Amino acid sequence: MNEAYIVGAVRTPVGLPGGGLAGAHPVDLAAHTIRALLDRTGADPGAVDEVVLGQVDAIGPGAANPARACWLAAGLPEAVPGTTVGRGAGSSQHAVHLAALAVRAGSADLVVAAGVHRAGGPGPAGGTAAPEGSRGWRARFGGREVTPLRGAETMAARWDLTREVMEEFASQSRRRALAAVEEGRFEREIAPYAGLLVDEGPGRAVTPGAMAALEPPAGGRLTAALCSPLADGAAALLVASQEAVRAHGLTPRARIRHTSSRGADPASMLSAPIPATAHALRRAGMKITDFDVVEADEPYASVVPAWLRETGADPARVNPNGGALALGHPSGAAGARLMTTLLHELERTGGRYGLQTMAEEGGQAGVIVVERV
Repeated sequence: MNEAYIVGAVRTPVGLPGGGLAGAHPVDLAAHTIRALLDRTGADPGAVDEVVLGQVDAIGPGAANPARACWLAAGLPEAVPGTTVGRGAGSSQHAVHLAALAVRAGSADLVVAAGVHRAGGPGPAGGTAAPEGSRGWRARFGGREVTPLRGAETMAARWDLTREVMEEFASQSRRRALAAVEEGRFEREIAPYAGLLVDEGPGRAVTPGAMAALEPPAGGRLTAALCSPLADGAAALLVASQEAVRAHGLTPRARIRHTSSRGADPASMLSAPIPATAHALRRAGMKITDFDVVEADEPYASVVPAWLRETGADPARVNPNGGALALGHPSGAAGARLMTTLLHELERTGGRYGLQTMAEEGGQAGVIVVERV
């Protein structure tokens, strides 16, 4: 099987609703990151075999096939095709997964894996994920509420995560993100857009007192401060074969060692990263202690603490620069954003192995293992 390398990764700043990216068309956001990706790597656009783009807005500006549209909007060759992936918040993570599979199988040598999201569309607190009107679904799962928020509440109850525990985790995410911004850790991975230079989320003032004063909806444990804010953003990575690296003079930055996905109970959909991580570690022949950096998505403050308890991962190595609770959650771009940050953090710290995981639509989760080279 061929090796699949990441040779480039770039993202826009993450913008909050009504912020610096509010006026941007999602196709133009994605086009900007792809253009920046090719400029930074020096790759020949005409040698790209495929563009795979993750997004969650299948209506409005995200309709049709934005993977194809964003490539053309970037002024790039018409011969390169595009495929749009819809897998909820895991869409762009799965785009990386598909890019790696294509390169490993030998059916492609250069693949752009990207994602984009505008906060006007669905987000982590969106509507039901159950197929309305399906008799087969109802026969299997009954009338259980199937929403991300219900899944997050289910996790908080199952792992007995108190509000205090979750509020401390959310505060830690914001402290880490603020430190990362102040130290300039994100600068290498960001391609500014529309005058926005840095992520807008960490600048929000959310004090512990303000969090404690919030009332959870419907008598649950999660408040607005424990949910990641919807956000705008785009990210793109270039995945290359060893042959493409040699032929085009590219510099490999990380090897994609493993990709896999697993499913779990759709009603508690956000717990799927736990069995998906166990499955990935078995398949990769690795232990959680092997990883220098982990990027685990933070749609709600119950998700990562439960994952930490089950996996035994070192909390200091998980989301060291904060996560979606602080930065915001550009759903369609979330997976590509996580991988971009993971790659740059491995390079900044000199780490070797990185793991990324996040929940996906329908009680699924994906895991990607990378090795810095």
